[in-house]
Amino acid sequence: MKNTIDAAIEFSYQGRSYALSTTLDLDALPLDDEVLPDFHHLLAQANGIDTYSYLYEVMEAHDIEYSNACGMAAPCLHDGLFDLDCFRRHRRAQHEAAVLAPIARRVLHVDDLDSQPALRQALLEAYHAGKAERR
Repeated sequence: MKNTIDAAIEFSYQGRSYALSTTLDLDALPLDDEVLPDFHHLLAQANGIDTYSYLYEVMEAHDIEYSNACGMAAPCLHDGLFDLDCFRRHRRAQHEAAVLAPIARRVLHVDDLDSQPALRQALLEAYHAGKAERR
């Protein structure tokens, strides 16, 4: 299932009202925590707004309202606000499960890693240690 969310913003600039919206593909966002996606920028691009304009600056001063979250984004949407950290945690957990499950199956002959939480935790810690060494 795709992870998407609708983003919308309404504002006025030079006597004209704007109501912009788009569906954001959250799967296209980076997984790492250092890079925060600029949803205003993505919304502007999707609606043909020049990001080097006064119109864009006015747009940035307004909050985006989110709706229609699908996939792992659904539990992270509350009252029009999207919790990006919540989504990243869900997506990271899914990614880690996809990496660990085949290893557990192939090497340890464990088909359901969730049924053995201590083993799952040990593999997860080894996975994180390996990632930390590569940095």
